[in-house]
Amino acid sequence: MVRVGIIDSGPAVLDGADALAFDADGQACPAQPDRLGHGSAVAAVISRACPAAHLRHAQVFEDRAVTSALRVASALDWLTTSREVDVICFSLGLAADRAVLADAVARSLAADVVLVAAHPAQGKAPFPAGYPGVIAATGDARCTWSEVSHLGSDVFGAWCNSPERGGQGMAGASLGAARITGHVAALLSEGHVRGPQTIITTLMRNAAYAGRERRSA
Repeated sequence: MVRVGIIDSGPAVLDGADALAFDADGQACPAQPDRLGHGSAVAAVISRACPAAHLRHAQVFEDRAVTSALRVASALDWLTTSREVDVICFSLGLAADRAVLADAVARSLAADVVLVAAHPAQGKAPFPAGYPGVIAATGDARCTWSEVSHLGSDVFGAWCNSPERGGQGMAGASLGAARITGHVAALLSEGHVRGPQTIITTLMRNAAYAGRERRSA
């Protein structure tokens, strides 16, 4: 079974969910149902892509989509040290590079966990998407549900519920990251060799598009 960690706002319901929350001090505490609808939307995309995946939620948001490097790092360490996740989705990004998060990312990559993090279509990379070895993921309106684009280095695009594809509601890099995570989970469920760099190489090889989308004026 493929196990997917989701660092976000938690599951829609707690009944039967594998979830733990992390407070402002990075301490573990009981999770609450998703109040933002964000983590549950991310989970739905991943489950659609890989129905057999087991989802483990690390809750770092409550009523607002605001968190800290300490909370995210604590969540990441929990998911990594549990040794029960193969890939972790961060449909979030922090503006500042903090040592506590960089160190947690390094530990997770050293444990051969695949990390996928949201990267905006334009502008500087946030963190953890900006760290080497992390798959930076964004939305790409060119991509159908089954397609991936390679936008450069370790940056990939995917379906993101874009209006161009008839999508309504939440869209963009958050769902692009979820969709890339789903691609990774599906590869692993099919018996693909594990490891961050191996997965990155496979995504590059399977990409339907190379380079960024060019929009006409």
